[in-house]
Amino acid sequence: MQQVRADRFQRSQISVNIRKDGNAHGLIISDWYERLMQPSPVQKRRPSNVRHVVLGMTVAAYAITYMDRQIMAVARPAIRDQLGISLVMMGWITFAFRLCYALFQIPGGWLGDRYGARRGLAIIVTWWSIFTGFTAMAWNAVSMLVIQAFFGLGEAGAFPIATRSLARWMPPAERGFAQGITHAGSRLGAAVTPLIVVPIIAIFGWRVGFLAFGILGVAWSVIWYVYYRDTPEEHAGVNQAERDLIGSGRKRSTDVPWRKILSHGNLWILAVMYFCYNFNLNVYNDWFPTYLHDSRGMTLARMGIYASLPLFAGTLGDISGGSFSDAVLKRTGNVNLARRWVAIAGFVLSGAATIPAIFAHDPRISVAFYCVAFFALEWTVGISWAVPLDIGGDFAGSVSAVMNTLGNIGGAISAAVVTYAATRYGWNSPFLLTSALCVIAAILYLKIDAAKRIV
Repeated sequence: MQQVRADRFQRSQISVNIRKDGNAHGLIISDWYERLMQPSPVQKRRPSNVRHVVLGMTVAAYAITYMDRQIMAVARPAIRDQLGISLVMMGWITFAFRLCYALFQIPGGWLGDRYGARRGLAIIVTWWSIFTGFTAMAWNAVSMLVIQAFFGLGEAGAFPIATRSLARWMPPAERGFAQGITHAGSRLGAAVTPLIVVPIIAIFGWRVGFLAFGILGVAWSVIWYVYYRDTPEEHAGVNQAERDLIGSGRKRSTDVPWRKILSHGNLWILAVMYFCYNFNLNVYNDWFPTYLHDSRGMTLARMGIYASLPLFAGTLGDISGGSFSDAVLKRTGNVNLARRWVAIAGFVLSGAATIPAIFAHDPRISVAFYCVAFFALEWTVGISWAVPLDIGGDFAGSVSAVMNTLGNIGGAISAAVVTYAATRYGWNSPFLLTSALCVIAAILYLKIDAAKRIV
């Protein structure tokens, strides 16, 4: 009781002093004192972190896709020797994978949009993992070509469906980072694969690597299906604070507006740009180890180390480009500044760094410049995949599938072009072409409008 009386006395004394003052300064003090005497408000509940777990699982899926592809790139010299396959025929085998991968992008994106990323991604990862294991059973060029074609058919839906899943789980201001970190996962997976596969090939032969990575993919599919849900509202681990942060009220749409998507000119400029990017990407992913082995004269062990370096640099580029784009967007609110000009800078640097990489006599200097070129190329990819989220909304899976279809037609063409060009004109010619395509991609980005939504 004595404490209560003391509090009342103190408050009355302050009120008296304020009345004597009769000015604005006294009123401010009074208001501050009244708020200070009120009970502290209950702090809002912190958001749960399920979206980050979903992002982490998506990063793992991207890593597995490129691990399974990179096994072929690393094992190609051993496969050619054992099965008697020529360089040109290996180009056609890679072309079969890339063509099926390109042609089934849109059906894969539709699968995710129609049935949800939970079922869609679990099905296709299981599919391609089975054919990764089947690759170990190939006995000649034809069997290898058929298996790789079915492998490509399965992997086709991976990126469009994963993009669809992130469209529902990531707030707009985190999309560039999310796309950057997922593609960084793919490049990191590709980068560590030579370090893992080369010792396996040396000890057990090339077939064991394909079996091991096939099992890894099936295990991921099971975990994904058990944990993931198509919307935050369906996941029991998501609290209301995280739903509010992501954006509530997300219901799964199943009717894809293909007419609006395919008639949108903005999408086709984006797709042609991605054609240029993907051609370049697959020169590095599919043929850089062979280039080091055939043109630079590296042994298998040395090739495994040096072939990983540009991929590690690309991993940093993936994270940096997407994060920097998001930072620009948060600071300026200008989506075209954040997407367009940041990507153009990457393409210009990549094209410029490729020239000294080609003509350097010292292999170490050459690989160092290739690291810069690939870092800058990968700087652009998180941005390019953020644009379908910006313009496609809930149909980002289908929008990105169209982009990735044309992009991977470029990847398929690169398989044939690289082998023929390297055989006829030498290994410098494919990389000179990548430099020219970077310039074209930068010009195309001038016309891409990330603020112009399709639906």
